[in-house]
Amino acid sequence: MTTRSDFADVAAVLGDYFAGLHHSDTALLKRAFHPEAHYFCATTGTLQHLDMARYFPIVDNRPSPASQGHPPADRILAIEFAGPVTAFVKAECAIPPRFFTDFLTLVKLGGRWQIISKVFHYELENG
Repeated sequence: MTTRSDFADVAAVLGDYFAGLHHSDTALLKRAFHPEAHYFCATTGTLQHLDMARYFPIVDNRPSPASQGHPPADRILAIEFAGPVTAFVKAECAIPPRFFTDFLTLVKLGGRWQIISKVFHYELENG
């Protein structure tokens, strides 16, 4: 059974996720993502697939949107639950010049929600 606290807990994970992306803060992202999570994108026509060990160094080495003066541009479009330990989120965020639509799957293990997969598409600004 899904409770109001499940919605609040998933929203809190997304808060860490969005803040982690906006500030290029992998400490926040490590709280949001399960250590065995995977990241997928096919926007360019080829599959990009990363595990967290390969994803976090990319974040660490890029200038953050915050440091470049970009305001946060994130929002939760939907949160759906498939039982008490599985959730799906559709969200939007930006790391200019890219604007993302994210499909995030979360699992609740040990009483804690975490992102287990991220599948996304992006559009380029003015593109």
